[in-house]
Amino acid sequence: MVLGDLGQKITASFQRLNAAPIIDDDLLDEVLKEIASALLQADVNVRYVSELRSNVKKRVLLETDSSGVNKRKLIQKAVVDELQRLLSSDKKPYKLEKGKQNIIMFVGLQGSGKTTTCTKYAHHYNRKGWKTALVCADTFRAGAFDQLKQNASKVRIPFYGDYNEADPVKIAADGVELFKKEKYDLIIVDTSGRHKQEQALFDEMQQVAEVVNPDDIVFIMDSHIGQACFEQATAFRQCVDIGSVIITKLDGHAKGGGALSAVSATNSPIIFLGTGEHFDEFQPFDAQSFVSRLLGMGDLKGLFAAVTEAMPLDKQPELLKKISKGKFSLRDLYEQFQNLQKMGPLGQVMQMIPGMANMMPAGAEKEGVKRIKRFMIMMDSMTDSELDCDVQLADTRKLRIAKGSGGSIPDVNTLVDEYKRMEKMVGKMGKSGLFGKGGDMTQMTRNPGQMMQKMQSAMDPRMMQQMGGAQNMMKMMKEFGKMENMGGMMEGMGGIDPAQLANMQKMMGGAKGGRRR
Repeated sequence: MVLGDLGQKITASFQRLNAAPIIDDDLLDEVLKEIASALLQADVNVRYVSELRSNVKKRVLLETDSSGVNKRKLIQKAVVDELQRLLSSDKKPYKLEKGKQNIIMFVGLQGSGKTTTCTKYAHHYNRKGWKTALVCADTFRAGAFDQLKQNASKVRIPFYGDYNEADPVKIAADGVELFKKEKYDLIIVDTSGRHKQEQALFDEMQQVAEVVNPDDIVFIMDSHIGQACFEQATAFRQCVDIGSVIITKLDGHAKGGGALSAVSATNSPIIFLGTGEHFDEFQPFDAQSFVSRLLGMGDLKGLFAAVTEAMPLDKQPELLKKISKGKFSLRDLYEQFQNLQKMGPLGQVMQMIPGMANMMPAGAEKEGVKRIKRFMIMMDSMTDSELDCDVQLADTRKLRIAKGSGGSIPDVNTLVDEYKRMEKMVGKMGKSGLFGKGGDMTQMTRNPGQMMQKMQSAMDPRMMQQMGGAQNMMKMMKEFGKMENMGGMMEGMGGIDPAQLANMQKMMGGAKGGRRR
């Protein structure tokens, strides 16, 4: 998890607060001192740490006198709200418009990961159905166009650059004009990396901005340079109108707090976090969701969005009806593997589930993804009747599947064993009435205690333990129930759309079928 040490230290302070029999001013000062120390160690600017301590103390002092106020919850909420405020901006990020040609210009320091981030940004929206293109206007760094060309080719996104042209302003203008004629929805311009002391490059950046007239200028902020981000961000803001910020390299050993708190220098919102070298290691940023995951409380809002995007509702009713009848085929398993891959890296999904952020051992994610891909390759070698489980997989069929997938018969047997285990669990769920008639999930949220008993009887105890145990599952179900019946909770979770929530509850059976593998 990004800034995982910081989250653990703040959580430990909250636990100390909860364990204390009496909360007085001395204890409040000690807890705030621990939190401030954790923030400073994470490289957060001392000015903002001081503001956070002061604001929390003022709020506690003002609201403590109110009758019926739980002081523990008040302090915790005040700290969480201040952390969210630190990471938020009053300025709203630019929203891409369908039916319009959106031009986005990327700027930043040399070595900040700008070219890779351009590709990640393009890939992110390309997967959402946008027609995206990349323009390389970086003529300063040797190999910049080659890098962008290789990256764009990997994710199959059109690109433009010119080895023979030394003027980045002309390349930017020509590239944007070309893709405008070809009716692209999103045109991303990658510019040269520059330092605040390089005035010539800053002048060049202004010229590129004047020529392409971007709808949004995105500043790429490298988390590795710590509090130096503040001065650099200020210099860029004085030169061009920065509309959004993307923070990169948050997967490394950098403390990261300096970059996060330096966003105030640009007075622009963070829109994405780069958390790895791979193109899917790119997270949309929401201050409320980020702080929630940071403190190990999960991110149900983000989970809803990820599942809804990965599993279109119109494809789920048939599967839910099958599950409610206790039926589950290899084809269903294959589809759920596909859905799971669409949700992004497993580690990110785990962090969204309350209580499960730290449950995945080191290296387990890569091994799990590798195993799923092997299973899918084997299923690609099966016939329709085999996928639909209309025929028994005899040894001759297993041999053919093994040869077709480049594996062995023991590999195929492993897949079959995993499928049978899953089929058995689905069968028990269907018989227990866990999903109601036709896959209706509403009873799960209305009576979570009864549903929990049914789930425990249907699931393998080891699988239940891997999902955080019965207590964690019960907690999640109660949260679903609260969100269904209490409008106020919608606001507390950042305004989850009730219609989206209802859709999520209908498809939860399908979603669980994918994640449990």
